[in-house]
Amino acid sequence: MAVTAAGAALPGKPARKVVRPPALRPGDRVRVVAPAGVPDERLARGIQILQGFGLVVEPGAHLYDRYGYLAGTDADRLADLNAAFRDPGVRGVFAARGGYGTQRIIDGLDLDAVRRDPRVFVGFSDLTVLSGRLWTAARLVSFYGPMVNWTDSRTGPTEIESLRRAVMTTDPIVLTRDPAEPSAAVSVPGVATGTLLGGNLSMLQASVDTKDLPDLSGAILLFEDTDEAPYSYDRMLTHLIRVGALRRIAGVAIGQFTDAAVVSGQWTAAQAVQDRLGGLGVPVLGGLRIGHGTGQLTVPLGTRAAIDTVAGTLTVAAGVAG
Repeated sequence: MAVTAAGAALPGKPARKVVRPPALRPGDRVRVVAPAGVPDERLARGIQILQGFGLVVEPGAHLYDRYGYLAGTDADRLADLNAAFRDPGVRGVFAARGGYGTQRIIDGLDLDAVRRDPRVFVGFSDLTVLSGRLWTAARLVSFYGPMVNWTDSRTGPTEIESLRRAVMTTDPIVLTRDPAEPSAAVSVPGVATGTLLGGNLSMLQASVDTKDLPDLSGAILLFEDTDEAPYSYDRMLTHLIRVGALRRIAGVAIGQFTDAAVVSGQWTAAQAVQDRLGGLGVPVLGGLRIGHGTGQLTVPLGTRAAIDTVAGTLTVAAGVAG
């Protein structure tokens, strides 16, 4: 019997083992690359934080390039990404910034290099497509967390420690619902276990019919988004439901609804999502500090996880190997 992306058995296909990259250690070389948007002066603070972990931080060759709204040409951004995954001395790859652009280069990713020598990858938002491809092609666990273009007012000491623990220790990760998060209003009671998969909802929806969208059978779907109206959450989830992507999910974990418009007399983002997910018949836990908002925490994608809506917790197994 084989194992799907989320752990469900399928007859007639070879099993694919989950691959946890080795934990980062002080003295390890890590590479900062910009597969999407242009980083700015905040990059220096993120590099300082990584150096504070004891890591040796290297910039990609084209890290400071600019090509329109992209961080360099497609060829140069892809070259930096592949160089980071090909260099045997580089043990971690950190995305400088999201924005837009990873979709333009993802099909050129050197998957042989990824499979040959697994390493830590950290990014979120637009980088959802890269995390998805690392999973679908190599079953490589990645990390959904802050990028190197760092803002201390949004991600402070607690969030710095969350990132460090996720990529440098084998401790399980426990996140607790924050009642102050708008998505905390979304809840369907229950307990569920499965592989944590997902990311930014806009990017998940844009990945339908590509190699970047994981098979969510038996998974706990994680999603968050920013600058989206309530109807947009409805539309994106409706699309995923209509194409059957959510047909066999085990549960849903919801991160931050950042800067979602609130219009008097209309549904909030949380109300729209509650209406869309309430009929799936699976537990739903909202209010997790994952995403674009203040207090962003880091979680691995691709490891086993459990949600408990009564306790208000998401518990995730370690994403790195000791």
